[in-house]
Amino acid sequence: MTFVQIIDYKTSRADELNQLLDRYIAQSQGHRTVTHSVVGKDREAENHYVDVVEFPSYEEAMKNSDLPETDRMFREMVALCDGMPTFTNLDVVRDEHLNAMMVNRMYDEIAVKGDMSVVEEIFAADYLEHDIANPEPRTGHAGVREGVGSWRDAFDFTFTRMAQTAQDDYVTTLWTWNGTHKGEFMGIAPTGTSCTMTGTTVFRCQDGMIKEGWWHYDAMGLMRQLGAM
Repeated sequence: MTFVQIIDYKTSRADELNQLLDRYIAQSQGHRTVTHSVVGKDREAENHYVDVVEFPSYEEAMKNSDLPETDRMFREMVALCDGMPTFTNLDVVRDEHLNAMMVNRMYDEIAVKGDMSVVEEIFAADYLEHDIANPEPRTGHAGVREGVGSWRDAFDFTFTRMAQTAQDDYVTTLWTWNGTHKGEFMGIAPTGTSCTMTGTTVFRCQDGMIKEGWWHYDAMGLMRQLGAM
């Protein structure tokens, strides 16, 4: 279970504290178990800061606390703070990135299940798509339907998401695609061949909709599997 520690403190020496954190990151490389760290400055209270530090689990957080680098950093941090920092320890019981959830509807509901009613729900009307196999980008809801439809007409397929990251407005997914060639594809008559390929898709989201997408995949490898090369 993901574990989060919230560190609440006041300091008038923020620049020095930032330098301390930079040194800690460098010195603890290869040892620390921290996976994500966010520092926030209170807009309403001068010199008030909150750090949110994420770990894979409580046990990993305890390992990190036992590091000599962590102990040294904490002692130096206290010296830079106006008073003793306070700590809140949290087990994460719900963790959702809404853009990633929206993007996954593209793979699960539109691409695999063929539910085209979802297109208007998650894609912007002026959506722009870049596809390694198409010289001209597709646009809008019609472009999504055209692109998905061409693949669904040619293959029965599934997506397996191997890894996914969501940062700012972007969701990047590393996937494996498995399909059976059932219809004409790029001039190749149906072969019944079972195919597989890997790829990466990056979606840019804006105002709760998918605004732009980039599809990169092993098109040449797929063509070889279909006997075209």
